[in-house]
Amino acid sequence: MAESETFESYRPLMFALAYRMLGSAMEAEDIVQEAYLRYSSAEPHSIRSPKAFLTTVVTRLSLDHLKSAQAQRESYFGPWLPEPLLTGQSVSEALSADPDALTALNESLSLALLTLLEKLNPLERAVFLLHEVFDYAFAEIAAMVGKSEAACRQALHRARQFINAERPRFRSTAEEHQAIFGQFIQACTAGDLDGLLATLSADVTAWSDGGGKASAATRPVFGRKAVAAMLLGLLKRMPSDAHMELAEINGRLGILVRQAGAVVVVMSADVAQGKVTALRFIRNPDKLRRLDA
Repeated sequence: MAESETFESYRPLMFALAYRMLGSAMEAEDIVQEAYLRYSSAEPHSIRSPKAFLTTVVTRLSLDHLKSAQAQRESYFGPWLPEPLLTGQSVSEALSADPDALTALNESLSLALLTLLEKLNPLERAVFLLHEVFDYAFAEIAAMVGKSEAACRQALHRARQFINAERPRFRSTAEEHQAIFGQFIQACTAGDLDGLLATLSADVTAWSDGGGKASAATRPVFGRKAVAAMLLGLLKRMPSDAHMELAEINGRLGILVRQAGAVVVVMSADVAQGKVTALRFIRNPDKLRRLDA
């Protein structure tokens, strides 16, 4: 197989890892392109396993990027949310092209988990993803991140503790999510306050990410009544030339709001035990630009 063909066969895996590491599709594509340049310039005899070589390069580039971006993330204006990724049959087919890659669009792709991963340090994030999502052994991970196996085991233990403590105990299936989300959307579009309240959990929370570049709440909105009032208020103020459309976002049904053809808002929801437990509104135009490509 030609060098470029070998790389292309692993591109979906490389993007899947970089995106989960960085929470940004645009940055992940840059990392994958840099990995290709390093792969193509390396001496062929020095690469015993293209997959191991590329995974190591992408992991280390992602770690370096996270470390350099830490100050920027800390000074981000308002809540930070991952860049949304439109998923569907085409992405599923691309990921499944490599049997060794992660082929299912599963919970590891959710905005909820990506937001939690952002709170881990770079090493914890890398070890958690490589072991829990991509199923690498500790010996392989240690070589990839340049740490001892003991250090990697400790990093995974800390990451698991945090993720398990923060992640909802009960999570919905795709079918449950679609059903509850459908009821939620129907109540919103009908302006049905009672129906909307019935779909929201008592402790529902809504986050908005405008990045200082689009109008968005700078703090989370908590509670059923406050979130319902916010939603109905947003719908009343929606411009006449804007429209909503359903789309699969990071593996689950969500909403795109388009204005003059461009995506201006992405809304994603978490569902558990028959209720909407969290809403995420991504309005930062830098994170939406790729959706219009």
